[in-house]
Amino acid sequence: MNSSSTQRRVAAALVVVGLLTPLTACGSDDDTKDASTGSSASASGAPSADLTVLAAASLTDVFKEAGAAYEKEHPGTKVTFSFAGSQELAAQVKQGAPADALVTADTKTMDGLKSDTGTPTVIAKNRLVIATGKGNPEKVENLKDLADTKLKVVLAAPEVPVGRYSKQILNAQKITVKPVSQEPNVRAVLSKVQLGEADAGLVYKTDVSAAAGKVDAVDIPDEQNAVASYPAATLKSSKHSAAAEAFVKWLSTPEAQKILADAGFQQP
Repeated sequence: MNSSSTQRRVAAALVVVGLLTPLTACGSDDDTKDASTGSSASASGAPSADLTVLAAASLTDVFKEAGAAYEKEHPGTKVTFSFAGSQELAAQVKQGAPADALVTADTKTMDGLKSDTGTPTVIAKNRLVIATGKGNPEKVENLKDLADTKLKVVLAAPEVPVGRYSKQILNAQKITVKPVSQEPNVRAVLSKVQLGEADAGLVYKTDVSAAAGKVDAVDIPDEQNAVASYPAATLKSSKHSAAAEAFVKWLSTPEAQKILADAGFQQP
């Protein structure tokens, strides 16, 4: 074999080595991926991923704070929330919306999704109050006042958890209320009162806290009230099951529970 032929073979070999080297390097990054979940492991060993969490509308403010705290504690993980009425979230799950975890404002809705979720855990509880305009201009004092036909009362629709709780406590007190509208979620009820489109509405205690200074609240005695439970669960369709499970478990930790308590939620 002449020298020029040998040089060509050596050069070709070097080219092949050069092409394979970067591919091998890229493969080392993929070694940190969990093949079953699509999540990668952070430096601490905790699973990390871009998570989408479907959450009840009444969790809007507190979950934004909780999500920021979780991301800070778990570098590499991003948590995006989609807020709506629990019944809307259930419909999204049934329709196959891409998401990783679900938190509803009642156990009934979550129980109806057993085939789509992991085992749920109640992370918080809540109670209802009567929301009124700032300064309570109509002087609403109790549930019975809501029966006054001169009063513009707004409630959530009966298929919405807070609407179901509202119906429950009104029926228990034998109070008939004719709402001027029935809204798709609790934040819509609060908005109607805040904008002066309604004189009063039944919402969660935490919603009034979130709108402090914009609306007032009339407490409902415990014996006339209802307790809302918030279960959280992973979704079986999640492509990041390990990371989703880690987030759901974190919601029961002391740090997350403090964030919820500071927002007015009760411990489970």
